[in-house]
Amino acid sequence: MKTIINPKREDWSSLLQRPTQKVKNIESTVNQIFEDVKRHGNDAISKYTELFDGVTLQSNIVSAEEIEMASNLVSNELKSAIKLAKSNIEKFHQAQKTDKVKVETSKGVICWQEKRPIEKIGLYIPGGTAPLFSTVLMLVVPSKIAGCKEIVLCTPPNNEGKIANEILYTAKLCGVTKIFKVGGIQAIAGLTFGTKSIPQVYKIFGPGNQFVTVAKQLATKFGVAIDMPAGPSELLVVADDSANASYVASDLLSQAEHGLDSQVILVSTSKNLISQVEVEIVKQLKELPRKEIAEEAISNSKFIFIEDKADAMDLINDYAPEHFIISTENEDYYKDNLKNAGSVFIGNYTPESAGDYASGTNHTLPTNGFSKAYSGVNLDSFTKSITFQKISKIGLKNIGKTIELMAEAEGLQAHKNAVSIRLKDLLS
Repeated sequence: MKTIINPKREDWSSLLQRPTQKVKNIESTVNQIFEDVKRHGNDAISKYTELFDGVTLQSNIVSAEEIEMASNLVSNELKSAIKLAKSNIEKFHQAQKTDKVKVETSKGVICWQEKRPIEKIGLYIPGGTAPLFSTVLMLVVPSKIAGCKEIVLCTPPNNEGKIANEILYTAKLCGVTKIFKVGGIQAIAGLTFGTKSIPQVYKIFGPGNQFVTVAKQLATKFGVAIDMPAGPSELLVVADDSANASYVASDLLSQAEHGLDSQVILVSTSKNLISQVEVEIVKQLKELPRKEIAEEAISNSKFIFIEDKADAMDLINDYAPEHFIISTENEDYYKDNLKNAGSVFIGNYTPESAGDYASGTNHTLPTNGFSKAYSGVNLDSFTKSITFQKISKIGLKNIGKTIELMAEAEGLQAHKNAVSIRLKDLLS
């Protein structure tokens, strides 16, 4: 942990740098695997599953029997918890449905917009050291509400060739039947190109490590859309003397335990609070099963004292955090002046982990500063907006001359003729 006192603005960029590998160090690996999967399909995927996951699979398809067996091994208590979380996520995303927008822009000219579901989507669910079955809820629930027809789920197997019971149970609960034991770059490549077993999709969703993030970005070069760049997890907390130091420390550690390349930052107008949080982190860290991972992430993290709250706000917007917790007396100031963040958690009793699991908001969020331009996953992520228009004879008479003049000015005579030929009939 490193504490910085009133850093100069010209130092913010280097101070707020994420602890990630540069893309150029990853791209060659991603490109190589993509090319291999494009050419050799399932054979290439099997090779990389053996290389990266340490297991040789007879089939990468999860059978109905495996799903049933796994579901039976999940405790009833956890099943109830997952169902409650699912209900809250459904409520929040169902509320995001919007009515058709329809307007008569000129007399006789009616324009409207309707949303249609993306037919084929691919969902990437991280496995590894922490199988994120909660991400199944976050991606499948809104995709079902949106009406997506084909939902393909990929998640890496363990070294025994199995998927976490909780992932399979949650997938079954949400209605997913196409599940594949494929992780990492090879999963994104499989969803991009399609193989004999894995269907090709139109859009890929889900968080992952730096390699998965770069793979998703590469997928866009082959005509497949992605939800957003979503890499290693990050959290920024702004806090003052009104905050509870033990709560703040627990929030910072909750993100630090995600992975070695996670980053957590505390911005505070109180040196006293920073000192208290440092003590609490050392204390709480000792009790964590994932202590070594959290320790590594904490070593890349920073405590920043900024005397002036306006400067603190500018720094926060510049960082553009994935998760942003406000634990201050004047919480409205930070809420109202916020420009860039993936998801915001306000007050001493709103831990970030609530959004990760059960409050109802989505936890698939833009990282690495991408919240300056990207939204987190929401219902609209699974739909396309299509515009429609219908013009009557009166309508074409009203706007026809405008179209002719504009088309002629752009030198597009056929565009003008498409209107002129109709107006000639109407005026004859």
